[in-house]
Amino acid sequence: MGRRCCRRRLAAAARWGAALLLLLCAAGALRSAMESRSLGSDWLDGKRRSPLQVLYDLEQSPRSPLVELHRQRRDLLRSACKRHTRRQRLLQPQDLRHVLVDDARGLLYCAVPQAAGTAWQRVLLGLRSPPGGAAPRRLPSLADFSPAEVNRRLNAYLAFLFVREPFERLAAAYRNEWTRPGARPTPHRPRPGAASERPARGPRVRFAARFLASVLELRARRGQPRDAPWQRAHALCHPCRLRYDVVGKFETLAEDAAFVLGLLGAGGLSFPVPVPEAQAAAARAQAARLFGDISPFYQRRLLDLYKMDFLLFNYSTPSYLRLP
Repeated sequence: MGRRCCRRRLAAAARWGAALLLLLCAAGALRSAMESRSLGSDWLDGKRRSPLQVLYDLEQSPRSPLVELHRQRRDLLRSACKRHTRRQRLLQPQDLRHVLVDDARGLLYCAVPQAAGTAWQRVLLGLRSPPGGAAPRRLPSLADFSPAEVNRRLNAYLAFLFVREPFERLAAAYRNEWTRPGARPTPHRPRPGAASERPARGPRVRFAARFLASVLELRARRGQPRDAPWQRAHALCHPCRLRYDVVGKFETLAEDAAFVLGLLGAGGLSFPVPVPEAQAAAARAQAARLFGDISPFYQRRLLDLYKMDFLLFNYSTPSYLRLP
């Protein structure tokens, strides 16, 4: 009897530690999180409502167009996850390192490069700084906590992320990582011989032969965590495994940032100035030039690689692609 009980405990411990069962897919409805007795008492001594409580209250009252928009985005994400994802591998602690934690405000933020990620981290760090004091250097990530602590935060905290049209985000990564004066290409190198494939037409060999080959290497190494600035948003944030309450978009950054800051009780805070429309239009035009210049074969490979980001976050296939 004792031996059997011991085996059961060991098996349970192995499942808990290695698999991080945490995640948590289901533990996730807004209502169940709101009904947790710990809400409002784990931070701020219960003197303020948590951001998740604020969102819940907004969704129970007559909804404003903005509240309804974010509810629809969340529902679209959940339904897309059900339609387009099958059995997935269990998440490991290192998969959570992009999800940043603000315990003081009951907040989780998944930082996506080239989608206002740096600006958001500065804002959140600034909110943590004491009056007259220096802001902390970094926020912890979910990977820094034990499984039990991770689960508690996932169930009780407001989780949000910001995403961007995948190819425009990829073009921004190319511009920032490969073309800025003094910029050094990221150390994720293509496999030997990849640079000689030259998957492009025209003179943009640097883009096609080096950058594009590096990006397409994600497919060959998709089982390994990657920190490349062009990594797919769903691979960084795992939106079909973790519950996200707010899905912000780079294309509507000003409105979405104000909405999130309002939930945090920081509505008077100004978010860094969004990208001017002229600059946004130039970024879209650059993406069209870069990806319109490569062959349909490589256009299809790129689209397949980023397909889940298009599907999960409701982006349309770019019209400049020449797909069969």
